[in-house]
Amino acid sequence: MSTEIIVNATNQETRVALLENKLVTEIFIERAKDRGNTGNVYKGRVVKVLPGMQAAFVDIGLEKSAFLYVADVYNSMEEYARMMAEDMTEEDEIDLEDEARPRRRRPSTMTIEELLQEGQEIIVQVAKEPIGTKGARVTSYVTLPGRYVVYMPTVDHVGISRRIESETERKRLKDIVSSLKKNGSGYIVRTVSEGQDESELRRDMDFLELLWQRILKKNEKLSAPSVLHYDLDLVFRTIRDLFTPDVERLVMDSASEYQRVREFAESYLPQLIDKVELYDKEEPIFDAYDVEIEISRALGRKVWLKSGGYIVIDQSEALTAIDVNTGRYVGKRNLEDTILKTNLEAVREIAYQLRLRNIGGIIILDLIDMEKEENRRKVYTSLQEYLSHDKAKTNIYHLSDLGLIEMTRKRTRESLGRSLCEPCPYCEGRGFIKSSVTVCYEIFREIRRISHSSKEKKIMVSVNPEVADLLYDEERQGVEDLEMELKKKLIIKADATLHQEQYDIVMV
Repeated sequence: MSTEIIVNATNQETRVALLENKLVTEIFIERAKDRGNTGNVYKGRVVKVLPGMQAAFVDIGLEKSAFLYVADVYNSMEEYARMMAEDMTEEDEIDLEDEARPRRRRPSTMTIEELLQEGQEIIVQVAKEPIGTKGARVTSYVTLPGRYVVYMPTVDHVGISRRIESETERKRLKDIVSSLKKNGSGYIVRTVSEGQDESELRRDMDFLELLWQRILKKNEKLSAPSVLHYDLDLVFRTIRDLFTPDVERLVMDSASEYQRVREFAESYLPQLIDKVELYDKEEPIFDAYDVEIEISRALGRKVWLKSGGYIVIDQSEALTAIDVNTGRYVGKRNLEDTILKTNLEAVREIAYQLRLRNIGGIIILDLIDMEKEENRRKVYTSLQEYLSHDKAKTNIYHLSDLGLIEMTRKRTRESLGRSLCEPCPYCEGRGFIKSSVTVCYEIFREIRRISHSSKEKKIMVSVNPEVADLLYDEERQGVEDLEMELKKKLIIKADATLHQEQYDIVMV
């Protein structure tokens, strides 16, 4: 399978697209003004203990207090080590999606009120981003992911990713890490470590141990709530987690980010440095690789199938409902064959859209009713096969008599739609439109797209007043950067008749 990573980076926003066989399969977006918190380590203060829920709320300095469940709290280093030793057996090693994430432990023998008191200070790590109305999910089991290993500072254990199948290689890696690690510390060897020599693993381990010592020193000096450690930015998380030897190339359109990645690769990934490329053509990089059009598709409610049928995706607070319709497809033989073909095509597209949009939680698939049990099994088996390529964990339940499939998909961050959109003021929150920030950045990209072919020195941009306010205020630096880059004057004009997503760009 051909795999490429495409990176579009500006001062305001970084976007990463993973392409498999030229098809966009995953999109990652990070904005400088609201970088994610997953993986960050905080010194927090317990603000409320809830015995009835066996959980606590912890102030870590974010808008909403974080949620800490009793199973994610340990009372001492000895308790942590005991739980890890019981929970992390050879038969229960983690796979790739969990390699860099704290895991849910079995319930503690102690209650939440015995472990925590209001006002107590505690080191925690964000395991899940705030989603919707919920605050961040945190754990006191701190794990620090490197490229080849995940460091567990307070537990004496070595685990191997079960995606490394060779027993000889598993034993080799475990022997190396066991000989290098310090007493009382633990590591999980990541899949990408397969085939690496001792020097590479040692360098990764030394760096992570030094990082933990820095966290402990900051903890002694700072009062709660405080940030003790920020996780890597999106570009370097991409290098760490996605840029493997299987990737054919990593293409970037930012010269500064390209240089930063090259310097890192020279020191840590010399074998991959030739795969890092700088994109310097006039056509925007996401246009050139057809990523922009896939993002637009992923924000739509209706997705057309090649046969003429379509699926409708509706996200709510509790679950996501996906409806399948034959649409314009009328088939060539009988009704049952028409329905079967539509359903088979639909489940393939559904699996793709769930991954592309990063939809998680409870998902209900409303397929078209099929009379034959053989056809039901065929559709169910096809869905299982398509979802097997998804790194996010999924659970699928059998097709019901009503033609429904209930499933769950692990939720680790906001979906693409919720990341790029905000509740629509025109429909009182029943739907979504692109946010003012998203429209601003679209305008920047559109200006870059059309300005190269024009000799005019001024650009008149008419926008909705909300977008205009943002361009005059918070995004003013972006406007000035664009003027310097293009050597053209930007004139922003507020037009109340324009919808928030609408804008007009004229060269004058």
